[in-house]
Amino acid sequence: MKLTIIGTTAASILGFRRDLILSLVQQGYQVYTFATDFTPAQKQQVTALGAIPVDYSLSRAGLNPLADLKTLLQLKRLLKDIQPDIVFSYFSKPVIYGTLAAALAKVPRRIAMLEGLGFVFTDQPAGPSFKTKLIRRIQVMLYRVAFRFADRVIFLNPDDPVDLLERYKIKTRNVSVLGGIGLNLADYPYSSAPSEPVRFIFIGRLLAEKGVNEYIAAAQLVRQRYPEAEFVMLGGLDEANPGGLTRIELDTLIAQGAVIYPGHVDNVGEWLANSSVFVLPSYREGVPRSTQEALAIGRAVITTDVPGCRETVVDGVNGFFVPPWSPEQLAEKMIRFIEQPELIEQMGKESYRIAQEKFDAQEVNERLVGMLLK
Repeated sequence: MKLTIIGTTAASILGFRRDLILSLVQQGYQVYTFATDFTPAQKQQVTALGAIPVDYSLSRAGLNPLADLKTLLQLKRLLKDIQPDIVFSYFSKPVIYGTLAAALAKVPRRIAMLEGLGFVFTDQPAGPSFKTKLIRRIQVMLYRVAFRFADRVIFLNPDDPVDLLERYKIKTRNVSVLGGIGLNLADYPYSSAPSEPVRFIFIGRLLAEKGVNEYIAAAQLVRQRYPEAEFVMLGGLDEANPGGLTRIELDTLIAQGAVIYPGHVDNVGEWLANSSVFVLPSYREGVPRSTQEALAIGRAVITTDVPGCRETVVDGVNGFFVPPWSPEQLAEKMIRFIEQPELIEQMGKESYRIAQEKFDAQEVNERLVGMLLK
């Protein structure tokens, strides 16, 4: 049998679908992986997994209907040539156009997965802009059309189907909640957390919606009382994004000693291992991979009580919830770890236990394969 995976970037295919591809190949499936930016080296990596890489074009963030129509027709042609038994699409645009193209190409089984609802469905402190409301309306209309042709729609957390399907009265045949996509836990071995000094770490794109502004403001509040505390940020700048931290702002923070920013790193696990507490004050997530990595290594977590993030913490057990947009309450929880350093190891061990129970990629992929095939 043939199964096609339609994603966006080659990095997402190799970074997040590798174990799924291996599992499907081992079960005898001929797997095709669609991405928009394969390099020759990445194609070789996909081939080494036993799958077949396929190029296609997609405007990931654009609103050009002609470009999207071109993508739909290209996907239809490619799928008609391959004639797969199953099409599995993930991320917003591949879910919409991959599902519709699969229906037009008469693919027998069509599965869609949303790993989060994205920026346009994320609450903002100032409320949604007119443009955001317009894009949300367009996306809802497209989901309403595409999901009619999906045999199953998969979400990572239980809030997303409520906020999308129920709120907007979108019908689909079957809905499943997978949980986090999981990790190869062997890649993130447990380590005892340092506590002198207490070092907090944020991992994510340096965008407002990830809570970077609240993290920075909380760090400045904490340093007024405990100047020895350290605050690491790992993640890329996106100055084209209206909510993105600018290079000038970042350089000023570094010069002030407010944050430690090493730029791009390939050893995220080492940075986590050398940190005491993981912090993600995001406004909304699917189930954040960075938090799963922190849990696996055995780090206490401070995160927001919002969809996706709340799947990673039991409040008071392996970390703390804070409300979104509240650097004052975030700083309060950070100070608690400084004043009660025994919580760092105690809650870190609980995080490790939760990761073993909920975020083992092998078990998650077994559930996902079951959803794809049944």
